[in-house]
Amino acid sequence: MNIRQAAIGAAALDAGAIIVFSAIGRASHDEGILGDAGLGLATTAWPFLAGAGIGWVIARGWKHPCDWKATGVPVWASTLVGGMLLRLASGQGVQVSFIIVAGLFLAAFLIGWRVISGILAKRAGLKK
Repeated sequence: MNIRQAAIGAAALDAGAIIVFSAIGRASHDEGILGDAGLGLATTAWPFLAGAGIGWVIARGWKHPCDWKATGVPVWASTLVGGMLLRLASGQGVQVSFIIVAGLFLAAFLIGWRVISGILAKRAGLKK
């Protein structure tokens, strides 16, 4: 696998984690995936997806897409902070408990898979 393929896969995993996070959140509030206007999941996910995109640019994630420190932490922080700020700007709710839950879930999924990937690569002799 080359770095371009790794970056595409990493970005897809990040986006998937954010969509799962958004879907679980909607389901836990009995909002349904589509919502009233048919855009429920998209309305919930877009601020976090935009935040993640900003994080990828800040970290230049395409250079080390699977590195939990160089890419995972900046993408997580940008997803959380950017997502919350964009939610506020778009009139969506932001409560302290939501920030905590979002921070923990997103850390587990945006940083966690990279940590596991690094451990597996090291065991397989793919990483120094």
